Amino acid sequence: MDKRILRGALAAFCLFALLLSDAAPLSVVPSASAVTQADIDARQAEKKKLEAQKTELQSQLKSLQKEKSSALAQKTNLDTQIAVIRSEVATVEELIAQYETLIAQTEAEIADTQQKHDEQFALFRARVRAMEERGTVSYWSVLFHSADFSEMLAAMDFIGEIMASDQRVIDDLKATEERLAAEQAELEGHLAEQQAARAELAARNAELSERRQAAQSIITSLAANEAEYKQLIAEKEAAALKEQEEIQRLSRELAAQQGGVATKGGYIWPCSSHYVTSPLGSRYTGIKGASTNHMGIDIGRVGYTTQAVAAKAGTVIISSYNQYRGNYVVVSHGSGNTTTYQHLSKRSVNVGDFVAQGQVVGITGATGVSSGPHLHFEISENGQIVNPLNYLTDYIKGW
Repeated sequence: MDKRILRGALAAFCLFALLLSDAAPLSVVPSASAVTQADIDARQAEKKKLEAQKTELQSQLKSLQKEKSSALAQKTNLDTQIAVIRSEVATVEELIAQYETLIAQTEAEIADTQQKHDEQFALFRARVRAMEERGTVSYWSVLFHSADFSEMLAAMDFIGEIMASDQRVIDDLKATEERLAAEQAELEGHLAEQQAARAELAARNAELSERRQAAQSIITSLAANEAEYKQLIAEKEAAALKEQEEIQRLSRELAAQQGGVATKGGYIWPCSSHYVTSPLGSRYTGIKGASTNHMGIDIGRVGYTTQAVAAKAGTVIISSYNQYRGNYVVVSHGSGNTTTYQHLSKRSVNVGDFVAQGQVVGITGATGVSSGPHLHFEISENGQIVNPLNYLTDYIKGW
């Protein structure tokens, strides 16, 4: 056999092996914000837990309705259901975002694998063309045209290396194609799961709207029953006075611990809306003999996503829920100086938190005894309720 052919074939394979070794690696280094299947599984588990809580609450509500329990007990149950569904919505939104990241990661992996496949295939074709340009020589012809036994043994070793190299090339291409197919199938799975999550999000939002309407119907029914509504007003005012005493006690205790001195004024609007639907003081409820002493102002033209912010810097002394105020937050600004934010759909702070002026303390809503989404806002100075409109002058009169 012409040794030039042998050397040419060897050079071609050496070049192929060198190019193959310099090709970009398949591995993709995950970024700090990479999403794993474990993250997805955690969100799915959280979703199942919330679904179980909601199912239990629905069962409790049916019992309350069957036993003709108080309307406030039913409203409290619905407020809790609404909070759970809001958490479901947030969880599904996070799940959709995680799928978005996972899809982007998988698409990047597919692009990397496809590039590797294209490089391997191009190099294989280059090798075949190189062999063709030098003349096609079969493995058997190399053996049979050896000049002597020693050359044949050397040729056999070389052929073994060529055959092994060819098989590795084929195996590598096959493995790359299989990986590419697996990644594409994974991508299709992620896309389908994300689409299912989007459908679930729409269903949860519809459910949230339905629960809010049911909660509103309870308050409407209460107002329609004169005797029941009078009793509700009386109970609500008695509870408010008791709670105000507790608020002032906590405020004084905190001031004694911190050694702070309360200052008057310096408030900002507690939300973006300046539309006041009900001022401080006595107001008519629409039922004779059921007027009420309004201890703050109601700010309307807010929804279920409007931020309630601290009107003044201070420390949170209450972050809780009760059947009258709904979700509410109280911030102390020194002894006897507090601000209160009621009927929140969500509380964003905890007791003991220091909040800067303008920091979000919650999201407005209609929890508790509320005729619709609004923010009930109170200010007390020297332990006494004062009119917020004495400090917040740029308001729109809506009553």
